[in-house]
Order: sequence, then C-alpha cells, then structure tokens
Amino acid sequence: MQTFNLSLVTLACLVATTAQANEQSHDPSVERISVYGKQNDVVMNSGLATKSNMSLMATPAAVVVIDEAMIKAQGVNNLQNLVRNISGVTQAGNNYGIGDNLVVRGLGANYTYDGMYGGAGLGNTFNPTRSLTNVESVEVLKGPATGLYGMGSAGGVINLIEKKPQFEQHNTMHIELGQWQSYAMGLDSTNAITDQLAYRFVAKHERSEGFRDLNNDRDEAYLSFRYLVDDNQDLTLATAYIKDSIAVDSIGHPIRIYNAESVGNKSAAQATWQDLINDPNGEGIQLTDEQRQRLATSLADNDGLTPYSFGHAGLISPMASDNQGEELRVKLTHTLYLTDNLFLNQQLQYRDYDTGFARQTGAYNYVYWDRRGTINADPRAPLVLDGQLYPFAARRQEYRKVSADERSWQYFADLRYDFNLADINQELLVNANYEDRDIRFKQYSIYDADKVIKNKQGDVIYRGTLPYIFDIRSPNWAQGRFEDYDPLNTANYNKTVSAWGTGVQHVAYFDNGFTTRVGVAFNEIKQSYEHFGVDARYRASAAQPTPEQNTADMGATYNLGVTYMPTDNLSVFINHAKGRTAYGILDSVSGTEQDRDDSESLSNDIGLRFKAFDDQLLASVVIFESARTNLQYNNPEYDEAVSAADVPRYFYDGKEQTKGVELDLNAHLNDNWKLNVNAIYQDARDKTNPNNETTYNSRQKGVPYISAGTWLSYAHHWAALAHPIELSLGANYVDKRSTHSTSFGIPDGYVPSYTVFDSALSYVTDSWTLQLNLNNLFNKKYYSKAMFLGGMPGEERNVKLSFSMSL
Repeated sequence: MQTFNLSLVTLACLVATTAQANEQSHDPSVERISVYGKQNDVVMNSGLATKSNMSLMATPAAVVVIDEAMIKAQGVNNLQNLVRNISGVTQAGNNYGIGDNLVVRGLGANYTYDGMYGGAGLGNTFNPTRSLTNVESVEVLKGPATGLYGMGSAGGVINLIEKKPQFEQHNTMHIELGQWQSYAMGLDSTNAITDQLAYRFVAKHERSEGFRDLNNDRDEAYLSFRYLVDDNQDLTLATAYIKDSIAVDSIGHPIRIYNAESVGNKSAAQATWQDLINDPNGEGIQLTDEQRQRLATSLADNDGLTPYSFGHAGLISPMASDNQGEELRVKLTHTLYLTDNLFLNQQLQYRDYDTGFARQTGAYNYVYWDRRGTINADPRAPLVLDGQLYPFAARRQEYRKVSADERSWQYFADLRYDFNLADINQELLVNANYEDRDIRFKQYSIYDADKVIKNKQGDVIYRGTLPYIFDIRSPNWAQGRFEDYDPLNTANYNKTVSAWGTGVQHVAYFDNGFTTRVGVAFNEIKQSYEHFGVDARYRASAAQPTPEQNTADMGATYNLGVTYMPTDNLSVFINHAKGRTAYGILDSVSGTEQDRDDSESLSNDIGLRFKAFDDQLLASVVIFESARTNLQYNNPEYDEAVSAADVPRYFYDGKEQTKGVELDLNAHLNDNWKLNVNAIYQDARDKTNPNNETTYNSRQKGVPYISAGTWLSYAHHWAALAHPIELSLGANYVDKRSTHSTSFGIPDGYVPSYTVFDSALSYVTDSWTLQLNLNNLFNKKYYSKAMFLGGMPGEERNVKLSFSMSL
C-alpha cells in the first residue's frame, strides 16, 4: 500500500498535488494531500507557507522543518528542547518557568497542531509545555501568515504535525529510563478496522523528579479515526487528552540588585565599605559602619550583572504548587475532491485548557541603589530588622495563586483549484476562518510586610503577613497554607476574543524559473472584557463588577513573494508580509478604547537556498527584518481622574523590531554521515515607548544576538553486528541574553553565554531500537533561560536510555 507522510491535515484544503499526481486514479488508500515530503532522506517539501505541496526550493518564505529522525536521534520529548535545531527560535525572557513561551526572531510565536490552534503564550498562564509524544515532525514559518492561519503572532507559526491513522498495522511499545528518577512508558498502535476505516491510538505515562526537584508528571492519550467515505472524500476525527503537573520555578537564580552607577560606576569587585555611603539627606536605610562592612563583604564580582549562583538550591517555596494543566482537543477534518483539480478541506476544532498553580513572583535581593536621588530607599534596600542586617534577604515577595480556563472553537474552510493557463501551472486558494476564545481568569496574591496599602485618608488597610526570607541561599520558608496569609483577590475577569477572516492566494510556476505567491486576506478581531470585581483593599476603584466592554478592529493583510531558480540547485526569494493580531489577549478593554487599532506584524525576507549531493543536502540563508507594530504605551500627559476626556490614556504607535541573518542546513551526505546546522545573528529591539529614554531601543530581554546548533551523526557497520551502530554528537551555543531593568537598578544585567555538548548512541534493528542519550557531556554550568532579573540553571550532565519494540 502506497502512503505518503501527511503534514497539515488541517491544510488539506489546499493540498493540491502536482499535475502528475492529479492524473493518478483515486485510490482511497493513497493520501493525496501531502505537505511534508522527503527526498533521499532530506525534507524537500512543505505546505506551511502556502497550504500546498510545495518544494522548499520554490517556496518564497522562510520555512524550517525538523523531521522525525532528528527528534528521535536527540531523544527530545518536548518542544522546548527541540528549538536548538531551528534558527531564530529561542526561549522568551521572563517566562517564569511556565510553558513553552517561545519567540521567533524575538517576537511571539503562534502554536498549531496540523495548522489548528494549539494554545498561545498568554500571560504565562494558558501556555502548556507541548509534548512531542504524538508528533512526527515540526515545521516553522517565520513571519506573519494571518490569511492562512487566522489570528496569529508576529514572529511566525510553529506547527506540530501529528501522527495519523494508517491502513497498515503498526504497533510500538516504548520505554525510557533516566536521571532524577525519570521513567516513561508509551504505546503507538495503528491499523485498519475495515477497508474504509483506520484508527491510531497513542498513549504515554511519564514521571520525573527533575533537575533541582523540578518535577514533571504527564499522562497523554490520543485517539484518531480516518474514514474513507468514497474515492473522493474522507473524514478524520482526532482527539487528544493531556494531564500534566509541572513544577514552576518563577525566579531561578536572581541577580543581586547592586547598582554600580550609585557607587561612582565601581563594580561590586571594586567597591569597598567606604564606598557604600548612607543617604546624605538622612533618607533611606541608615547603616552602621559595621553593617556597611558586612554588606561590602557579601559582594560578589557578578553582583548587579549576572545571577548569583547557589548550586542546586532555588527559591521555590513549599507553598508553591505545580502547574496543573488539563487539555482536551477534538478535531474533525473533512476533505472532498470535487474533481482532480478542485478540492475542499474543512476543519472544526474544540479546545479546552484548564490550569492552576501557585508561584512566587517576587524575591528581590536589594544590596545598594541610589534610586531617584535617595540611597537605599525602603523597601528597595538591604533588610535590617531589630538592628540585624541581612545582606542576602529577599524583599517585596509576592505569591500568586491562579485558576484559569480557556475554551476555543476554530473553523477553517479552504477551497483549492489547480489549473494551467498559457502553459503556466497555477494554484488558486480561497479560504475562510472563524475562531473564538473564551478566557476565565482569577488570581489571589499574598505579600510580605513590604506591601502596604493605604486608603485615601492615609490609614493602613493592608500589610503583607509573609515572613521575610533572610537568606536566599538557605531560605526560611513560610509555614502553613497559602490561605493562612490573608490573600487578596487581585484579578477576576472573563475575556473573549473572536476573529473571522477570508482570503485569496494565487501561486504561479513559470517555466523560466520564477515562482510567485500573492495572498490577500481581510479579517476582523473583536474583544470583550467583563470585570467581576477584586478585593477593595487591593484596588478600591475596581472592587465592584463593571459592565462588559467591547472593542473591534478590521483590516487587510497580505503576503507577496517571488522565487527565482537559475538552476535546479539554486534559488533566491524575496518575501514581504503583513499580519494582524490582537494587541493583548489578556488585556482589559475600557469604554475609551472602542474600536482601537490592533497590533500588526510586518516581515521582509531575502533568502538564498541551495541543494547538493543529489538532493541530499538542503541549506538556506535568509536576511530578515521582522516587527510588531502599533503597541500600547502610556501617554505622559495623561493623569487618571484629572485629565480631560479628550486626553488619551495610551498611544499605540510603538513597535518591537528584529533584524538579522539566519542559516539552516540539513544533509544526509551518504549512508554513514548526517548533519544539521543552524545559526542566527539577530538584533531584537524594544521600540515601544519613545517617551522613555532609558528603555527605548533597548535589547529585547532574553533574546541573544547569536545562537547556533549542530548535530552530526555517523553510522558504522561492525562485522560482528547485523545492523550499524549510529553515534551522534551535538553542540548548542547561545550568546549572552539581556535581563536589564532600569526600574530595578540593574541596567546592565545579563545571563552569560554558554556552549553545551550532547551525544547519542543507537542500535536499530527491524523490530527493536536501543538508544542511549548523554546530555551536557562536560557538565557545563549554565543558564538555559533568561528569567525576570535572573537565570534558570541548565541541567547538569544526565543520561537517558530508551527502548522501542515493534509488536
């Protein structure tokens, strides 16, 4: 039975096969909708950019594909660990250790499963850690694609291609054992039930105590059916259920707040206790000479610059609770071939994601800072209690307990027509989409004594009751339950975001080597916000519920691209695209923001692709500029309850912008050698608020200038063995990342660069596979993520043993 890999089932609409494929008889056992294809072991086709089975050499857009072989070779089981293989995809700064929260070229990412909504980075809340259990490959489209995928993010689309039912029997059992009491058991089973009906069932049970006790427990089940109605149409019903519990480290290792500018630009290594003067006006914390000496003794060379490392410890309170996520997805896909050249694809998906956790979001170790003319202004100062100085104390602590639920519906209809006019092969795609997201969010907070709330008369109506942490290196944690510390209800709302759109795309293949793509779409985004009231002590003005507020925006988006292939092995392309997304899906909406313009995304690409070794090597180099525009920032002339009604509270012409160049290369040089290389130089800038001289045009937090990765595999056939042994070695380099914050006194804070080496050894037979992965070979100490004013320690050297058997 002949089968082809099926990517974007969701895209099937499009998926027109080539003219030769259209001439084939309608054999129901053949999946004619293919947008992911290999040629001589290297991925050469993708439908992500156009929703058609398009050669990457002809695609006028920046697309990268990571296939199943690479995922298996690296032993990767979640999306976060896969990004090392894709240029320009990095961890976002300040993600509080929750979910994937990735960025593409420094801008937000749109996550999809076979082209349908798969959650988003919404306030670090509705953002699951996406497993690769039911994923056979991952595609990334860089830049906006609003017309094809509905409301999206500015950076691009990260599309996870899920496993599909097959009409040939295949059953696999999978077992993993690893460091930190880690284990996993999985099953993948597919077969025909009848000549017209096939199923696939994938399940996995996974447990790990995790590095630094960051546990990860996950149970997953995926069940799908494909029914061939007749030779010209089929239905696929796919369901997914995931329940996980993932520890949350919101802080990692913090940067001690030492401001060199306040000490005559002396670094912490240079400063003496005589330099740490008290405020000359008698303001702020007044330290004795002995206390100043003790404070100076506590200083480390990296204070105010990089995270303070304290080994395997962390600031994860026993009162914190894991992120308990529960996700249900149900998707129905209908593909109808009206003629050999005209077909329709429809998809309807329901998704429900429920999450809840308690996390610590503040633990600031203030050392020395002249803030706004006052040295060590309390509470932004070293902690002194009863005459005792605590130089490593954590102040201004806050714990947040969140319960949230997001329910979404999404519908896509794509009608595609392939035709030849004037001896030019052409594709015409007409599409329509609708999506609706309903978000219910509730949050409670508790604080330490630095949190003081007063009423209009100046009376204290609330003071935090959490005990101070006297030493971040060995915390004295609060005892009891979250509810014992007088929680304040600090957020309580329901937000809906809905969008509809329609678009037309035309692709033409000219005999002289040119391929053109022109796409135009029109969409409308509507948002509503209903506030249910919060604790009056927290914010008296928001204590009572308010009527639902609404806003809407509509407009056109487009994609314009052209590729030129002077030879079969070389192509160049230019692409210009504009997209639209909601400014902030979790933001409130007020009556003064009626029908405001939403955020837009722009992308310009100039790319070069080449292939060699009989199509066993494919590489691309792309020069790009991407931006998210029309971002909100405060109007400095606005004063709440004072300004006239015609004075706007916000301006909306700020932007985030990234420029750079990226490289991606995949090669199967011969039967023995395989190679993956990717690298990027990017300059991501925050240009949101031109009124703020200290932050305007500053580097985006957490986005490195340079990152690069490589994975090299060598297979050798020993005479004593029936099958070859494959040895792989990989390296991943990430440049230093900014964690700067002028508002917290560390304008030069950063996470250092690092290089980590990994390896794998595998033996594959016709019926079973044994693989050993050894990660961080040289036990490099590094920070894998840039956090808020700190860094997340990367995993130490670890090992994982995997065994798979076909049943």
